[in-house]
Amino acid sequence: MLSIGWPPLLTETMGQILRLMAQQLLYGDYNYVNYNSNYNHRMNDIIDNCNDNNDDNYSSDDNRRKRRQDDSETNAIPDLSEWPPELSLTVLKNLNATDLCLAACVWTELATDEVLWHSLSCSQWGYASIYFKPKADNFSYRRLYLQLDEGSITFNADSQTGIEYFNRHGLVDNNTAEIAQFIHAAKPLDKRQVRLFLNSRPDILDYLVNLENFENQFLPIALRRFFTVLQAPNKRDHYLHLLVDKFSHRFSQCNPELGLSADTIYVLCFSLIMLSVDLSSPHIKNKMSKREFIRNVRNAIHRVDDELYGHLYDDIYLKGHIAINANN
Repeated sequence: MLSIGWPPLLTETMGQILRLMAQQLLYGDYNYVNYNSNYNHRMNDIIDNCNDNNDDNYSSDDNRRKRRQDDSETNAIPDLSEWPPELSLTVLKNLNATDLCLAACVWTELATDEVLWHSLSCSQWGYASIYFKPKADNFSYRRLYLQLDEGSITFNADSQTGIEYFNRHGLVDNNTAEIAQFIHAAKPLDKRQVRLFLNSRPDILDYLVNLENFENQFLPIALRRFFTVLQAPNKRDHYLHLLVDKFSHRFSQCNPELGLSADTIYVLCFSLIMLSVDLSSPHIKNKMSKREFIRNVRNAIHRVDDELYGHLYDDIYLKGHIAINANN
């Protein structure tokens, strides 16, 4: 399938346009869509909104007005069925399941194409055991997508029930490696529910941590990325200590040339966490200075590397909280 990297704004705009097209084509004929002034005004408003946020493409209001006038004169709303199928499928790939079901009422063959639903499944759930199993003759990737979606909704309400759903329907095998790889690559899963599930499954947590590669990464960047994958609580409980401990060992394994032990990295990580809380909290009036941070870290790990500690402070000062996504 042809692959096009759509910018987020263009993706959202394309989705709005396709929804309007599908709604009008579903409830009226194609000529009505082409010449209905209200519809064209709505289309132009969407396009103008996109243009207003992309001044690199159109440098002035005159250019935008000229484009709008040209669009109004042509009244050309594309029919996806007349496009090359690779391009049509790439465009439809930017819709969610609900909008695709609507589009399927208009572009039946395109919106029910198995290649499209296969691509959608893999883009949302990057790994699932069922992808690698033999498929029955009546197997449908569209049905698979809807099952994965239902399982994710179930998981986001209760993680344990969600995993049982994935196991029961044969979507994810019931073993540590398969569940860990599924969670690692699944975008729709709620981070808080993932955290609650992993808190009761240390075996899966271990596997997930080992899937991460922190080679040649600056410590705050690696820790920040780690906390976007495995959400940290916003209080210093057992689970936070467990996460930092596992991260420290993994970071040390990935970067042996640094000569930093897992214990040293552990102390540095908590120093960064406390510093980020200190600098970002509105309740703390007297913020920690770089000199104070360097002195505290040096005293904690009994090692002099003021340049490194200064860079650590600068990263938190400039980029903000090390675990901004944390929730109770």
